[in-house]
Amino acid sequence: MFSFQRYLFSFVLLVFLAHSCHGLFGEKAHVRIINGLNTGEDLNLQCKSKDDDLGPHTLGFNKFFEFSFGPSFWKNTLFFCRFWWGNEYHHFDIYKQKRDEDRCLKKCWWFVQATGPCLLNATSGAYDICEEWNQELQGGSSQVGTGIYDSKHLKSIEKVG
Repeated sequence: MFSFQRYLFSFVLLVFLAHSCHGLFGEKAHVRIINGLNTGEDLNLQCKSKDDDLGPHTLGFNKFFEFSFGPSFWKNTLFFCRFWWGNEYHHFDIYKQKRDEDRCLKKCWWFVQATGPCLLNATSGAYDICEEWNQELQGGSSQVGTGIYDSKHLKSIEKVG
């Protein structure tokens, strides 16, 4: 018969394996950012997590950038982006696991407008879940040093929408 320590070890090992392999079971989250600036200007963006920088991207009107990743077992994955065009500069937490995991259903598509990003509503099929830009904090971004993320599961691509 197994001792308590063996059961505990087996449980911890199972949790670790499930966490390590979550990308293999189709649990990836997909983020898409679409330039919805009605002025026709290019949208510049750069997204990061605590550990990874996805690099700068320039999107023409109605073009998009997307990336996918395996969310953290601990539910603390965070990707944040800075956006700029003309004389405008903004920041937004494009994926906060605790906020987005249930409402995105693994497909977080954002339509970025001058007033802020709007999330695709799976029920209505419209970009009608609109958010405000992050407030700027004195001394830098509110996102620095937050989020845990496993870079081996990241894929990104820039496409014509």
